[in-house]
Amino acid sequence: MAPSLEENAVQSYGDWRDDFFKNGYVVIKGAISAEKAAYYRSKTLGWVQSFDLGLDYNDKSTWTKDHLPYNFKSMYLNYCAAHEKFMWEARSEPSIIEPFTKLWGTNELLVSFDGFNVTLPGQKDADFTPWPHVDQSPKRQGLACAQGLLNLTPAGPRDGGLLLMEGSAPLFNQFFKAFPPEKEGGMSERQYDFFGFKMEHLSWFEERGCRLIKVCVDPGDLIIWDSRTLHYARLPESETIRSVIYITYTPAALGKPDDIKHKAELFHRFEGTTHWPHCNIWGQGKAMKDGKVDPLERDEPLEKPELTDHILRLAGVKAYSDA
Repeated sequence: MAPSLEENAVQSYGDWRDDFFKNGYVVIKGAISAEKAAYYRSKTLGWVQSFDLGLDYNDKSTWTKDHLPYNFKSMYLNYCAAHEKFMWEARSEPSIIEPFTKLWGTNELLVSFDGFNVTLPGQKDADFTPWPHVDQSPKRQGLACAQGLLNLTPAGPRDGGLLLMEGSAPLFNQFFKAFPPEKEGGMSERQYDFFGFKMEHLSWFEERGCRLIKVCVDPGDLIIWDSRTLHYARLPESETIRSVIYITYTPAALGKPDDIKHKAELFHRFEGTTHWPHCNIWGQGKAMKDGKVDPLERDEPLEKPELTDHILRLAGVKAYSDA
């Protein structure tokens, strides 16, 4: 299994892992073909339209909450979205799995039941407030999770995309010594592996040599970043509708029996979880509207995945030790 980022700082691999351990992230160019990226993009856009709320991608007047299913900052985490057939197709792509196998040193991996993002440029009633954060608790030591983002649309300088504080991961422990979480607002039990930064915290990292960068990528590229890296979304300034799928893998051996059992239960309920595949596993629950369960909520995906042994092992439903 990969040691912590700090332990790898002086080690050379001669491949993309050197950039990952130095900067806290890496871009895997052309992880899937442009044609496959277009397929997954069409699936995400089609899924958002499947609620028949009048959304027209060619008519910006329909780019409002009234024409969209519930989402959190353009991320779709409810309505069984995490378990649509196309989501499991993406998670099963060998070229998506291979970098995580290389990073962790094992092919026995679990995958997150994560969602996807469709961001409509200029949506006036959306919550686009910046929310710089990390997805790892300061109570965890070293590299514990490496998140993945499969990019499906052009993400150049003016397009929507991912902002990362390059070099912030090695300063993770130092930051929380200077700013103890309990004095900075703390974290709820359900958000154990999440910490939201104040915008003024960004200057603390920049004063120590870090720089906030927009990660520019093409359709089919995969971004992998250490969960201790400060990050958040950059909103589109162009007319390009952003579409990405979040995919994270960690070693199955890290999962505790109770967590894996709970993960399997959520899988059978077609429920999404967090970015974490092996722990910090809690269901996203039902989409809510006006204090009640959204009547548009679904009990199963529009297209169910074919439950192969490979998928069942990635989901934690079937053990790798099983023949």
